[in-house]
Amino acid sequence: MSADSSGFPISIVDIRRAADHLSPVAVRTPLLESPYLNELAGRRVLVKAEVLQRTGSFKFRGAWTAISELDEAVRRKGVIAYSSGNHAQGIAQAAAIYGIPAVIIMPADSPALKLANTRALGASVITYDRAGGESREEIGEALASERSLTLIRPYDEPMVMAGQGTVGLEIAEQAASMGVTRADVLVCCGGGGLASGVAIALQSVAPGLRVRPVEPSLADDTCRSLLAGKRLANDGVPDSFCDAIVTPMPGELTFPVLQQLAGPGLCVDDATVLAAMGQALMRLKLVVEPGGAVALAAALDPASVEGDAVICVVTGGNVDPSLIASAAAGFA
Repeated sequence: MSADSSGFPISIVDIRRAADHLSPVAVRTPLLESPYLNELAGRRVLVKAEVLQRTGSFKFRGAWTAISELDEAVRRKGVIAYSSGNHAQGIAQAAAIYGIPAVIIMPADSPALKLANTRALGASVITYDRAGGESREEIGEALASERSLTLIRPYDEPMVMAGQGTVGLEIAEQAASMGVTRADVLVCCGGGGLASGVAIALQSVAPGLRVRPVEPSLADDTCRSLLAGKRLANDGVPDSFCDAIVTPMPGELTFPVLQQLAGPGLCVDDATVLAAMGQALMRLKLVVEPGGAVALAAALDPASVEGDAVICVVTGGNVDPSLIASAAAGFA
């Protein structure tokens, strides 16, 4: 791991090494465009389809990278993670490929599909009461110590950030091939691991592309923190259906990166997110979960950003069937 002169926990060197780790196992997801979405937004909308990644989200990238970087003797003992579902599945899949144990701590109210998928990938799942105030961090650290497992955090983990940053390397190459070298890159943001990793990558390889973190309006801690110049927390557990990105506050490692490299944050309400899910389904043939659709929701708003083109990352597609039906029913 090599911090750069800016003091960030990772550099472009780490992201390129992550890309090498991922090359044999990860999907190079496409950058898609639809004339219907372009007309709706009044500009070109390029959509990075991370829903097509292994386990249905970008989280496999960071999980695989972090596990790959472990010393072999340490890795054999197994890993532990906490997650609302997508990091859980990424860790479970990566651990299964390596043939090592994985313990995942998940909220009891996680979508049923995410709980089922994580167990199906071979991980041992322990649930906790998120709404009741139980701390996943405390549970994770205690179990890691008791069972001699390596804790891999979902965003405040340097090599997780590096793995997520490979999305930025791909966006830079794909966008340039489509004639776009200057645009805002809208990234769904919870703790900020993806947004910060992509921002570091783009700073090095495509400085004309600028990250803008996007959140649900009810969980806008990063937007408010960027305005305030310091990390601010959400009040309790926000009542948003964007479960994948409802985090307490921006990460310690990720927030300084976003402060320096990202543009202002954007917020969208849940109704707009559901409409974007319908657009993704009908126009791009992509199943996108709520937390994975916030960037697309912002991209489709003609007033959200300036410029002739916008790039957005649809980050995950692990969604219960009832929500898919709701998104399809509301399509117009």
